Amino acid sequence: MNYIVFDLEWNQSPEGKERSDRYLQFEIVEIGAVKLDQNRKPIGEFRRLVKPQVYEELHFKIQEVTGLEMELLLREGQPFEQVIREFLEWCGPEEYRFCSWGPMDLTELERNIAYYGMEIPFERPLLYYDIQKLYSLEYGDGKSRAALDQAVCEQDLADEGGFHRAFNDALYTAEIFGKIDMERFGPYVSVDYYQLPESGKSYRLSFPEYSKFVSAEFETKEELIKNKEVSDLVCIKCRRMLRKKIRWFSYGQRFYFAMGICPEHGYMKGKIRVKKSERELYYGVKTVKAASEEELELLVQKREDNKRKRKSLSKK
Repeated sequence: MNYIVFDLEWNQSPEGKERSDRYLQFEIVEIGAVKLDQNRKPIGEFRRLVKPQVYEELHFKIQEVTGLEMELLLREGQPFEQVIREFLEWCGPEEYRFCSWGPMDLTELERNIAYYGMEIPFERPLLYYDIQKLYSLEYGDGKSRAALDQAVCEQDLADEGGFHRAFNDALYTAEIFGKIDMERFGPYVSVDYYQLPESGKSYRLSFPEYSKFVSAEFETKEELIKNKEVSDLVCIKCRRMLRKKIRWFSYGQRFYFAMGICPEHGYMKGKIRVKKSERELYYGVKTVKAASEEELELLVQKREDNKRKRKSLSKK
């Protein structure tokens, strides 16, 4: 399998979010990528400027950070439809996996493809490597996310090309990728949320310490939470259906928590994050991981705090 390590630069409305195109808040103006073989050795490069077709001016922050000029984009850039076809052809017929620093680039790539009425050619579920996440797992605490320039500095990599140009950032990301222990962290793939499961289906991923479930879309949040696949708790080790010690309860507008117990492997904590899809429908991302008795007590406390907060709000 090859790896396509890519980065994007994009523009947005210079007049602010309220004047943005509702279907394309970020318009891609540059694509840079490095192709790596199965041993993560460079075997190809791709760099293109994209001629803007949605926003006629560069947002001042984009111009300041990237150093790009609208005159350059109009003179040397090509229409997005042409660039994306060239990019996908360059990615090749061989099997490959996308890699990026964070999850946004892949989402915006697909959103731009959809905006121009082109078919998104990627399989479902679309699995990719979030190098920023892998870097945190190996060199950080697994939760915080370092900026690319910070990681480059920490790894003593040369930064002669500067940052915030697509090809340079793709090159830095590829160099960081080369320093990841893939025997240990290779199982931690990420799953794309732009293309969600079709109705009645789901995405299921298993990792060494937790499992992840991504639901299809639902009309309402209530339908989502009542769905059996969403609400089930399953042991991450033996796949046994768990008896719930704490039933699902909401915490804020977007999160639900529960705790189950496996006779063989102990407590399992469930968390559902409710999200909105491109079609403004609801879907859920459920994670389940092993938990301790201390975490059970903390979850009980969180549930009670939530109850008190609701009662307090209802009295106002």
